[in-house]
Amino acid sequence: MPPRRSAPRPDPAEAGPSARAGRAWVWVQLLIGWLPAWAIFALLMRGVHDLGPGTAALGALRLVLSAALLGLVVQRLARRWPWPYPFRWRFMARHALAAPAYAIAWILLNSAWTSLLEGRFVVIIGPGLVPFFVTGVWLYGMVAGVSYAHGAAERIARTEAAHARAQMAALQAQLQPHFLFNALHTVMQLVRLDPPQAERALEELAALLRASLAEGRDEEPLGAQWALVQRYLAIEQRRFAERLVVAQALDPDTLLQPLPSFALQTLVENAVRHAVEPAPRPVTVRVTSGREGPRAWWVEVTDDGAAAAPAVADGTTAAGSGLARLRERLAWRHGSAAALRTEPLAGAGLRARLVLPWRDVQADAEDDGD
Repeated sequence: MPPRRSAPRPDPAEAGPSARAGRAWVWVQLLIGWLPAWAIFALLMRGVHDLGPGTAALGALRLVLSAALLGLVVQRLARRWPWPYPFRWRFMARHALAAPAYAIAWILLNSAWTSLLEGRFVVIIGPGLVPFFVTGVWLYGMVAGVSYAHGAAERIARTEAAHARAQMAALQAQLQPHFLFNALHTVMQLVRLDPPQAERALEELAALLRASLAEGRDEEPLGAQWALVQRYLAIEQRRFAERLVVAQALDPDTLLQPLPSFALQTLVENAVRHAVEPAPRPVTVRVTSGREGPRAWWVEVTDDGAAAAPAVADGTTAAGSGLARLRERLAWRHGSAAALRTEPLAGAGLRARLVLPWRDVQADAEDDGD
């Protein structure tokens, strides 16, 4: 049983810029959120007090800035007092006390700013103390409501991300033993047919097991996956001898491109299982890769054996379930930016092409090193 691996922790060098960008976006959201309140206050001050546009805008700006600054305290309270499940009246009582305190603090802060600007003590009560106080309570409720809604959205996003990681981990866990058991089946057949070959195949299988169990990431470069696939093909060539012919033409520029772990293994194993195994003649399995425009690249596995049934090629049956699981992993990780396409070749054979977004691997490595 492979050792249990914990989820990778985010790189601090990588998390720093991301966290700063996230905080900057929060400030942009706050600015956009307070703009309507500023416009409403400006219109009200101009209509009620018959002020000019500039004076009304500046007065409204002081009101909104005071409310926004105190709103930061409300946001902290919302994080400190999470929404209870089930609902508790003590939670409501806390906010019932905090809302009047916010309203009073808002009135006092506005008065303090005006007093500083005018050089004398002034108490700002707007259209009246009660309406101004009620407006402060309303602002508290608005900020608290938005804070709880934002927190709920964050929790949903984290839940969905955790679900996606769990789905990918489950799919990867299904793929790994899948090809290992097939390799073990090959060795078992060789034990009966050719014991010396079986002994050498066992050594290769042990090396394959060590390499595969050492893989702990969701993605691996194409070059690393090809090295693992070569070990698998070496075992299968002992079983099929001249019936399995391997050819490769991998673009050197693609060898560092990451793809889902065991993805290349899945494509190659599908060709061996459905084209080489039932064929009475030699079958060539060819592995190639290249660029597809400036933003994508591909790796494909073709064979010239008997074409697999459409349901098997599409991964809609148990026999082709490896392709179906690979498609699910692609959808979780890349959405519509990646695809697995299968098509029969003219005459005989099958092409399975995996298309992925191109990554600037060198730039990613430099960012990780900063």
